[in-house]
Amino acid sequence: MSVTHQLDHLEGEPLPDPYIYRRCIGALQYACLTRPDLSYAVNKLSQYMSTPTDIHWQACKRVLRYVKETLTQGLLLVPSSTTSLQVFTDADWAGDKADRRSTSGFAAYLGKNLISWSSKKQRTVARSSTEAKYRSVANATTEIMWLQSLLSEIAHNVSSPIVVWCDNLGAAFLSLNPVFKPRTKHIECDYHFVREQCSQGKITVQYISTNDQIADVFTKPLSTTRFSALKRKLRVI
Repeated sequence: MSVTHQLDHLEGEPLPDPYIYRRCIGALQYACLTRPDLSYAVNKLSQYMSTPTDIHWQACKRVLRYVKETLTQGLLLVPSSTTSLQVFTDADWAGDKADRRSTSGFAAYLGKNLISWSSKKQRTVARSSTEAKYRSVANATTEIMWLQSLLSEIAHNVSSPIVVWCDNLGAAFLSLNPVFKPRTKHIECDYHFVREQCSQGKITVQYISTNDQIADVFTKPLSTTRFSALKRKLRVI
């Protein structure tokens, strides 16, 4: 995706026949099953399925050109000496200029292998970056609980606590602090279970530098250098 231009619902002329746009996005969604590097772009373009414009179609063709040049690349899965589960989680605060909702993203690794990932717009508007990041941690925690259940069914016990990496100190402290401040009271009920999982020793939320945050690739457009570096960490080669 372009880092200099943000897509909008109102820009451009409506396509006379939106079928081809919807068909391409549907195909790209299928490709995301093995290409996590496409997740953010496809998530963004999927938000314009109802009334796509020529600007959205240009952005879609940009993604198709990228896919054409990287047809031989895919997700690498290799034997790993460690089977620990860890999750990187991030959010782009108020990144959508149309409704100012944030985009959450996470990347879950079992050992060295990426086994689950997501790029998704949050359902409500976050009033601070800490709130947006904490909601992303909550989404990742839900995925962790499901992964633990799935792995237990195949007789693989994951060592606890599972590390959740977040690049926001406020969100990391919020998961451990038993007292909510007035400015965070509005998210207390919806995301209280994150602290419950921490108190039960199932997960631990730790701070990580933004430069090392792998989930950054799921939340915003990035420069070519940054995108390529994170794609390698996703093990898309």
